[in-house]
Order: sequence, then structure tokens, then C-alpha cells
Amino acid sequence: YDLIKRVFLYFGYDVTHICNLTDVDDKIINRANKEGIKVITDLTRKYEEFFFDDLRALNVMLADKYPRATEHIQEMMDMILGLEEKGLAYETEDGSWYFATDKKEGYGSQLVDLNWEEMETSERGEGELKRSPQDFCLWKAFKPGLDREDSSWESPPIKKGRPGWHLECSAMARKYLGDTIDIHGGGVDLKFPHHENEIAQSEGFSGKTFCNCWLHNGFVNINDEKMSKSLGNFMTLRSACPESQQVRAYRYLVVSSHYRNPLSFTPEVMAAAQKTVTRIDKVMSQINESLEGQEIREDESQSQLANEAIPKALQNFEAAITDDLSMPRAAASLFSIIKAAETEF
Repeated sequence: YDLIKRVFLYFGYDVTHICNLTDVDDKIINRANKEGIKVITDLTRKYEEFFFDDLRALNVMLADKYPRATEHIQEMMDMILGLEEKGLAYETEDGSWYFATDKKEGYGSQLVDLNWEEMETSERGEGELKRSPQDFCLWKAFKPGLDREDSSWESPPIKKGRPGWHLECSAMARKYLGDTIDIHGGGVDLKFPHHENEIAQSEGFSGKTFCNCWLHNGFVNINDEKMSKSLGNFMTLRSACPESQQVRAYRYLVVSSHYRNPLSFTPEVMAAAQKTVTRIDKVMSQINESLEGQEIREDESQSQLANEAIPKALQNFEAAITDDLSMPRAAASLFSIIKAAETEF
């Protein structure tokens, strides 16, 4: 998001950037219960601060707003009732609400090509009350012994419970960006079910196109394996890059890669990225030193660097970033200037 945002700003666009904060879901509740946390916001706010610390360390431009799911419960309830009016949502005996996927034409077909026969024959979970295995949860009924009072809400006709993850995103996107948004994105693993479910409930509610352009980034791979807690190779920015120069190198590694491809994170790749950042810093320092105290006049004869290398590199750079964010090509354009500048000193 930081990259695409900077590209739009570079070309003079106005950008409204909203980043939702999920502060209620199964994992959060389970962790709070496991750790004996009395007030769940003690947990969610702590990790929010970690998140913002990482954004600042990575020099990420902050979004205009960071709405929390728990502060938009009414908007979610309104959406559920609106979907019910259109025949797209139903309540089960326990007070949960589900989206009726068979009532939404084209469900699950915008971002992925699903194997419907395989889904149709999937077994329902024990005690499952939903009508179809394809239907997804909009509202989870409160379950004593599992759920928490500080993460539950009710407002008749919606009984005590909490929102489903998919619903949170649609409700907040609609509030801050309207029925149709220009760009939405996330990891490639979110195409289904999360993003397809967002499309279904948002378009089912409004009758309008939910998103004009989708961007999905590849996974981060650790030593050629997808980073995952289940594989035991999960790393945070703090553990992977304890020093500021390492953080800068990681940002360069990410920004100079193509967003749709997997990102390989290995000691060798990081070492190369650090070397590259050091090289850029050296050239920038030399340029600043050479310009210190000098008055620059546009009519003065300029070097080959200014007359040829920079205009050509800038042209190639802009062509690259407007071609599906082809950042490897953009980085190559940058280094054509770096190489030319190194010959000047």
C-alpha cells in the first residue's frame, strides 16, 4: 500500500487511504483467554502499538484513518439487516447470521475459479446450523465459556454475539470510502474466501460495484518456505531486523521486488540489500558534499549525468512504475543514475 500510494501521489493524485484494524476475532479472544487478560483492549492496543512502531521504522506513510472494528458494530448490524431485506442473509436458531451464497449471482467468481462440486460435497461441521456449506458467517452468536462479555454486542433483532471478519471490512470500507472503492488489496491468500466474501456482501447490500481494482501481493518466503507460524519460521520486523540499517535494507528489498511475486527472505538476500543501500547512501553523500555551499544555475553547462543519464532514467522509471508497479525495472533505472554518478566522483 505504501508503494502504490506514493506512486499516485508522485503523479499528482489525491489519495484517501483507510486501513482497518481488526480488534475482535477468534484468535484475539483465544489468546486473551489463554493469557488471562481481563480487558481485551489491553491486548489489542498493545499490538496496535507494535504495528505502528513497525510502520514508522519502515518509513511507511500513515493512512488517513485506522478505524477499529469494535467501534463500528452498529454499521455492521445495519448491513446484516439490509442484506436480510434483500434475501441475502438469514438467522439461525442460535442467533448467528449467515450470508446465503446461493442467492447472490456470481458469488466467488470475480477473483478465483472455485471447484463448486468439491465445495458441495464438503461435510458440515458438527452442530452446524447454516443452510449450505458455502454460506459464510456475518454474525457469531455468543457461546458461554468460549466468548467474552467485553467482545460481545446485541441490538434487537440481532442477538448477543460478535461480527464475522468479512463483514468488518465491508462495513468500514463503506463508511469511509463509499459503496465503490478504487483500490483494495492484500495477500494472495485473501482472494478466497475473504475478498470474494467482501465483494458478495458489499455488492449485495449496495447493488453497486465494490472495488474497481484489486492488488494481491505474494507471500514472504523464509529460506524458500512460506513464512508461517505452523512451520515455525514466523518472524517479526523486530526479530528479523534488529538494527535500523537492516530495516532500511528490508524496505529496499520489498520495494525493489514485484508485489505479485513471492519475496525471498534469506541472509544472503538481506546482505545484498544492505550492500545496495550503503552504495546509495555513499553516492547521495558525495552529491550533497559537492553541492554544499554552491549556487546552482540552470543556464550553466551541465555534466553528461544531468543532460543524458537522469532524463533517460526518469523516463524509464515512470514507464516502469506505471506498468503494474514493475519495481525491478524502476530500481534498474535508479541504478543507471547511481552508476553514472559514481563516475563523477
